[in-house]
Amino acid sequence: RSNPYQTNLLRDGVRRYLQLPADQTVLILHAKVAQKSYGNEKRFFCPPPCVYLSGPGWKLKQEQIKAGDPGEAGFRVCGYMGLDSMGSSLMETQKLSFEEQPDAKGFGCAKALYISDADKRKHFRLVLKLFFSNGQEIGTFHSKLIKVISKPSQKKQSLKNTDLCISSGSKVSLFNRLRSQTVSTRYLSVEGGAFIASARQWAAFTLHLADERCTRSEFPLREGYIRYGSVVQLVCTATGITLPPLIIRKVTKQYAMLDVDEPISQLHKCAFQFQGSDRMYLCLSTEKVIQFQASPCPKEANRELLNDGSCWTIIGTETVEYTFSESLACVREPVSPVPLITALQLTGGGDVAMLEVQGEYFHAHLKVWFGDVEAETMYRSPKSLVCVVPDVSAFGSDWRWLRYPITVPLLLIRDDGLIYSSSFTFTYTPEQSFIPGQQVLSDLPQDSDKLLDSIHQEFTRTNFHLFMQS
Repeated sequence: RSNPYQTNLLRDGVRRYLQLPADQTVLILHAKVAQKSYGNEKRFFCPPPCVYLSGPGWKLKQEQIKAGDPGEAGFRVCGYMGLDSMGSSLMETQKLSFEEQPDAKGFGCAKALYISDADKRKHFRLVLKLFFSNGQEIGTFHSKLIKVISKPSQKKQSLKNTDLCISSGSKVSLFNRLRSQTVSTRYLSVEGGAFIASARQWAAFTLHLADERCTRSEFPLREGYIRYGSVVQLVCTATGITLPPLIIRKVTKQYAMLDVDEPISQLHKCAFQFQGSDRMYLCLSTEKVIQFQASPCPKEANRELLNDGSCWTIIGTETVEYTFSESLACVREPVSPVPLITALQLTGGGDVAMLEVQGEYFHAHLKVWFGDVEAETMYRSPKSLVCVVPDVSAFGSDWRWLRYPITVPLLLIRDDGLIYSSSFTFTYTPEQSFIPGQQVLSDLPQDSDKLLDSIHQEFTRTNFHLFMQS
């Protein structure tokens, strides 16, 4: 543990941070699969990997750099993205320049990344290196694993090959290429609260499988793999904006196939028919998203003729988010590796409860904090930290009158004061029989100290229930 003086100073800083977090977030969006290039061709990743920089900490850092170097005219973040563990002879990194968007986020896109047939791996990660314009390194950030495929599967997919199937609740991107020309690629996106077809940016959508017998207002979601003919809902992951219920159809040679019932695979061509409509399909017209009415086929009732703008390619996507804050220290070392918490496991109870923090990129210079209280932390592996759960009295609560659950955020803090926030919380929960709403405590007489003490002892034994959320 840190010495008490340092801990108190740090605790004051953590309290200020919790009141007004000055986070810096790096968000990487990329596809789940990448098609391999052969020979001299360069089959660029589609959709291209994107990076978003957000959070008030970036502006705070800008002010710090300007204060330290008045000659620094502009504050910029620049970066390089490439494939992991590859020599420059096989794969060049691409420089990213970040432009500020109307929502104040920085946006950069790697449009010219590809994987050649000389690279024999079946999976790889993207590596992003970020720097400030004064030359200071920010850190190195990795994408999630990307599967390499030779070409989209034309065979009927089996659910045994689940890594190519698309499940309900997963994230996807949709893009369209008029006359199969790469330069005409447009991505379904959301801008200003409306759906658009963008040549520059793409959005990730959560694809939900719905119960087709229900109305739009009910729309209960179901689990399982998405099959052609299913009723689905597309929800923008960034804005929450949704399209009406749609029936997803397989596309073959610009025809929507009405009788196909098979699992959807990565990079398949598909169309989206508005449920309950008269052959109306989701379509793009330049940058606008419109409805297009398909033509029936007199000779084949199971087909409908589409236009180019109604044929979409579907691909699964991944998102990885790294968040850190330099507000407590002037950090000179790179912020990476940025730890990611994926799960919590509670063991023990009574006087000593242990919490195992599971995730990635852990190291021995991290401490787990429960809100503004430092926990005794032991490093186990890059995927596991173990800490002693602090007593709830460390938060300054009067135990005798504690009747409500206390929820505190979980933080990881590096030796030099760098804060890594997370979406996980820890909740101290009183014994169920004493939770408000049951009249045990409210009816107690004033002189019931003895009974309150017994409640205190029982609560000490059982106060380590927790809720984890992400």
